[in-house]
Parts: sequence; C-alpha cells; structure tokens
Amino acid sequence: MSEERIKLSVEVSPELYETIEKLAKRGHETKSDILRKGIALMQVAADAKQEGKKIGIAASGQTLETEIIGI
Repeated sequence: MSEERIKLSVEVSPELYETIEKLAKRGHETKSDILRKGIALMQVAADAKQEGKKIGIAASGQTLETEIIGI
C-alpha cells in the first residue's frame, strides 16, 4: 500500500462517532486507523461474498457462532 495520504472529510452521526472513538481508545489507535480497518474488513467480506463464501464469527473450536449477513 502506498504511503501517500489523501485527506477525506466524512459526516457521521453522533452515535457512530462515539463508536469510532470507543474503538480507537480500546485499541490505542487513531480514528483514522479504525476507519481504515473497517474498510479493509468490508473488502474481505465483499471478496468472500463474490466467491460464494460466508462471513461469520467462530468459537475457538471453529464452530460458526454468528453469520454476518447484509454485507
């Protein structure tokens, strides 16, 4: 990935802003880091969906506990 950066202005609801802030504090990261990771996760989900795969959360024993739909 390129080190070049482009500044982007985004409007979000107060609730979403609070969520982004909480995630950033929890992970000791910036809000930009949280948004970049969210976009990367969406890319993984979109690629998997295109390949006919599903996205979910698995327990440590590899059993799918929750399937994430609507992505």
